[in-house]
Amino acid sequence: MAIKVLIVDDSLVYREVIAKGIESDPSIKVVAKAVDPFDARDKILQFHPDVVTCDIEMPKMDGIEFIRRLLPQYSVPVIVISSVSNRVFDAMEAGAVDFVTKPSMEVTTSVEKFLYNIIDKIKAASKATVSNEPKQIKVAAVKNYSLHDIIAIGASTGGTEAIYNVLKQLPKDIPGIVIVQHIPPVFSRMFAERLDNQTHFTVKEAANGDVVKKGHVYLAPGDMHMEVEKKGPQYVLKVFKGEKFNGHCPSVDVLFNSLSESAKNRVVGVILTGMGYDGARGLGKMRRKGAITLGQNEASCVVYGMPKAAYELGAVERQISLEHMGHQIMKVLR
Repeated sequence: MAIKVLIVDDSLVYREVIAKGIESDPSIKVVAKAVDPFDARDKILQFHPDVVTCDIEMPKMDGIEFIRRLLPQYSVPVIVISSVSNRVFDAMEAGAVDFVTKPSMEVTTSVEKFLYNIIDKIKAASKATVSNEPKQIKVAAVKNYSLHDIIAIGASTGGTEAIYNVLKQLPKDIPGIVIVQHIPPVFSRMFAERLDNQTHFTVKEAANGDVVKKGHVYLAPGDMHMEVEKKGPQYVLKVFKGEKFNGHCPSVDVLFNSLSESAKNRVVGVILTGMGYDGARGLGKMRRKGAITLGQNEASCVVYGMPKAAYELGAVERQISLEHMGHQIMKVLR
């Protein structure tokens, strides 16, 4: 059965381009188009879509407020469409499952890339779990630990909020954290800045040659791979351009593979919500080298894809809910 999609956008041009483009995939059917959130509310009741695509900038009510009001009533996955702006993270915090950058209609390649991305994201969102319940997050207590040098996290769909919630649970004085989140260029820098402002960690977009330090978080740039190399007592980041791996750049597997060699049994690997299988094999290599490996459980994932693939491969030692992931990380660090 085709995935039923409602398109919400005040621009006729964008509505028609999106509708025509996504329906080129036979597994997707546009059941309705709405010009603003009030029109969208009526069409949700009428057509019961599986996925909603929603522009952020709209008249009468913006997309973020629409999501905040919508989700308590209708648990429907929402993909936001936005220009390059920090507001996409407000939308994710409000409950959107993913976002895609609005293309320039004057550039054919920009439109083609946008349609390719949004088709993939609609398919992922159709399998997403939308939760309206606020997460109860508690900060783990600080205790002595010395078993591990570094924490590595990989995530995709739903990962920006999952990463934020895990970091909120962790005390600052812990081993350095390296993260690969599937995210477009520019947005990775914005996400790093947001985490830096909203958590007690020092968070930055990773740069080649960065030395991993306690209390610091390093996020892979949106169009570059990241590896960790051991140089004497230090762990040093290698950030570089490269071909997509498992369909992604940055790739979680690229990071995890490097840590299986450089950190061996002194790393904690964590795989969070996301579509696909990126990270599964790399996490398996880490576990075989003695690393502690944790996976987000199905009930707390937006999309139980990457953690499922890793678990079925035998790469995940323990499955943990998102609200307890920080505490479990602290437990193994001790």
